[in-house]
Amino acid sequence: MDKSARNQIKNWRFIVLNFVLALANIIILSNIPGYTVLVPYAAGSLQGVTPSFGTWGTTDAMMGIVMGLPLARWFSARYGDYQVYVAALISFALASLACALSETISFFVMMRFLLGLAGGVALPIGQTLALNEYPERYRTYGVAFWAMQSMAPFTLGVFMGGFWAEYFNWRWLFYSNIFLSIPIAGFVYALFYGYAYPRRIARFDPIGVVLLTLILVGTQTILNQGNDFDWFGSPFLLLLLILVIIALPTFIIWEMGERHPVLEIRLYGYRNYAVAMGCSVVGFLIVQGTLSVFVGQLQTLLGYTSSLAGVVYLMMMFLAIPMVSVVHEIVKDIDLRFLCCFNFIGFAVVLTWLGLFDKTASFDQISAPMIFFGFFLATFFAPTAALAVQDMSGQRLIRAAEELSMLRTAAGAMGITLQGVVAFRRAPFHQLDLADHLGGRRFASLDLLPQLIEKFKALGMSDQVAQAQIARLMKLQAALLGLGDVFFLGGFLFTLLALFVWLAAKPTMKVRKKKEKLQELKAKEILDEAY
Repeated sequence: MDKSARNQIKNWRFIVLNFVLALANIIILSNIPGYTVLVPYAAGSLQGVTPSFGTWGTTDAMMGIVMGLPLARWFSARYGDYQVYVAALISFALASLACALSETISFFVMMRFLLGLAGGVALPIGQTLALNEYPERYRTYGVAFWAMQSMAPFTLGVFMGGFWAEYFNWRWLFYSNIFLSIPIAGFVYALFYGYAYPRRIARFDPIGVVLLTLILVGTQTILNQGNDFDWFGSPFLLLLLILVIIALPTFIIWEMGERHPVLEIRLYGYRNYAVAMGCSVVGFLIVQGTLSVFVGQLQTLLGYTSSLAGVVYLMMMFLAIPMVSVVHEIVKDIDLRFLCCFNFIGFAVVLTWLGLFDKTASFDQISAPMIFFGFFLATFFAPTAALAVQDMSGQRLIRAAEELSMLRTAAGAMGITLQGVVAFRRAPFHQLDLADHLGGRRFASLDLLPQLIEKFKALGMSDQVAQAQIARLMKLQAALLGLGDVFFLGGFLFTLLALFVWLAAKPTMKVRKKKEKLQELKAKEILDEAY
């Protein structure tokens, strides 16, 4: 076979492999927000539980991803990248089948955790397999391509979940995982079959993993069930709290003495890493929590269909996709503190904009701020990650990036529940406030309730029907105001983060020299290509 034929085969392999790996990445990531839009449908099918129970499936799947990330490193070193990736995709398909066949909320939540666990193992390995196929000088294009996929869960994932729910059945979201992930696993196995893999020595920290799982999953369970089971009035939640309190210091002490810890606690000795971790964790808690609460309220409160709610989120793609493909280059030449501060202020403005809607808003009113939400979401991940690993190199840099991704995802899961608690707790407060205002208990001279009742009676309603209608409108308005408080709280916290990020240190001379060296190498490559 001549050289041109071999190059043609190699190019086709490169294209097919990148396509199937990207498709798998989108499927795994989209299952989190894709299910979020299905919650009102799924909750009714799983023993008729309330939508707050249905969110357990989202948060536990995210916790599964968190626990799968450290396992991926160990499995791939021991058994090989593509072998573990294929096994993870098959496990993902089996867990999806179990989710689709679930009839009880408890079984469904357990299967969602396993689904996330398989996805957490597959995600980093899939990205490694794809980027390894790029030549060194074109790897930056591979990073851009994979960065664009990071927006799929928040946009395409929500849209597809809403489409399945409205036009088919929510279970088909999980059936579609099977139909796609099994063929992808076959393609990957066929493309890598016969490739030798180097065995690497990777230490595993089983005690650290168990303690971390207890802390994260235990905390998430308390947050999930607190509203519905009277928080620590529940013996189970109280016991879980005691276990988490005991496990947390035990975990820190153990990790400080472990040679190969699951979380490198000593990284927090780096000032920029500690600041960036705080910004990333709190920021993603707000972003993920707000998006998840909002997509549910669009359906249950504002009367949107699931597919139309998905279209609202699809609007974020207009500015997000082009921005996320270049932001990894922008962070190389700008003081990261300025970029992070700009991003956080932008989020604060957009969240305040969304919170100002105190009545049912039309599609065009909501979609406008969501477009800008997508812009700032696209510029959120790269600057905070780059700030976190500043002054780091080698294995320490890899560990720092991995831990940032783990804790950020865990914070996102907790944010879904915490923002739901805010909306749940603030709605009765606003309802009482409206009742005081309309009933004249606050200002007797401004008692508008009799006038409002008379207007309803003029429309042909009886006294009882008019009062019931007013109570319904007050409840709706209170829920809208409670949702607004979710956005206002997020905007306030992002304002604080815009100030907090300035605690990070300026780029050191070492970092500046490294940037200059990279620019020189890039210029040399361009000259070489020109000659």
